[in-house]
Amino acid sequence: MKYLDEYRNKRQVQILVEKISKTVTRDWNIMEICGGQTHGLLKNGLIELLPDEVIMIHGPGCPVCVTPTGMIDKAIQIAFLPGVILCSYGDMVRVPGSQESLQKAKAQGADVRMVYSPLDALSLAQKNKDKQIVFFAVGFETTAPANALSVIQAKKKGIENFSIISSYVLVPPAIEAILRDEETHVQGFLAAGHVCSVMGTDEYDPIAQKFQVPIAVTGFEPVDLLNGILKTLTMLEKKESRVDNQYGRVVRKEGNLQAKQIMFEVFENCDREWRGIGIIQGSGLRIRKEYDHFNAEKRFEIDSVRTGMPNECMAGMILKGINKPNQCPHFKIRCSPENPMGAPMVSSEGACAAYYHYGYEPVSKD
Repeated sequence: MKYLDEYRNKRQVQILVEKISKTVTRDWNIMEICGGQTHGLLKNGLIELLPDEVIMIHGPGCPVCVTPTGMIDKAIQIAFLPGVILCSYGDMVRVPGSQESLQKAKAQGADVRMVYSPLDALSLAQKNKDKQIVFFAVGFETTAPANALSVIQAKKKGIENFSIISSYVLVPPAIEAILRDEETHVQGFLAAGHVCSVMGTDEYDPIAQKFQVPIAVTGFEPVDLLNGILKTLTMLEKKESRVDNQYGRVVRKEGNLQAKQIMFEVFENCDREWRGIGIIQGSGLRIRKEYDHFNAEKRFEIDSVRTGMPNECMAGMILKGINKPNQCPHFKIRCSPENPMGAPMVSSEGACAAYYHYGYEPVSKD
């Protein structure tokens, strides 16, 4: 299959690993931003093929994982209101808030339904005009245009019983926050190809220059990931700080102009809290005043909720790349996909879930 089999080619993987081994001369810390990239590295055994000098650090690019407990608590409050159907993605339903998850709320009688897209929720609103349909919108720039489109369609078609809870977050401010954190020691980044397919690469150029770090935009297949790692290492070894697009078959410098136009018609930038990390300035998307009618937080006048995670959960340290999942004392003991203490063990893009499902437990060099 074009654009799939050729990026899983075993011989090409071997060639790239050999090139990486010949390129690296010292230890380098490279963060793959996206949880999908983390799973790609582990599922395909790529981390174990890399030389010891290449240290992959798992970043916060899992939208479900970084959704704060307070936002989940707010969604649960709305779900329990009479006449409300709360819609969300499957992963989000199982993520624990401060007390419980949407899944447990459903067991207690709340009408919580899993959908594949916000347009599914919009269709549900058209079929259930006696109900208020609320979509819990979480994600990065990749899915924001589709959610914006659902709001635009709702307004255009006069669908009054549809609204969203926006918990969207943006990647570039998170990268800057990581680089400012004194506990992190990231020297290069693999940027998420699907995010860049929407936003382009322009907004990463100032970060590369300001913090003197190389950034390689890459995809999720084995050859994609190894190409990205090789390019990042090459730039590190040459002391180059720039953005290199290794995902040219999908990503353009300017991104998807139509998708960005739709997204920013409905949303505007705002400060956003990240689970386990804290508030990152300018890292979120909130609904513009022109579309306030579709803002569930305002429609239902739910009080602001901000709560912390259980003290035992290391999700914040893992999302910032300071600790590995297997360094948590509760990993595979008190914390598992069936009984998660934190979001990274629940999400299909979470680092803890990846380590659990693929049985990866790296040995510390120390």
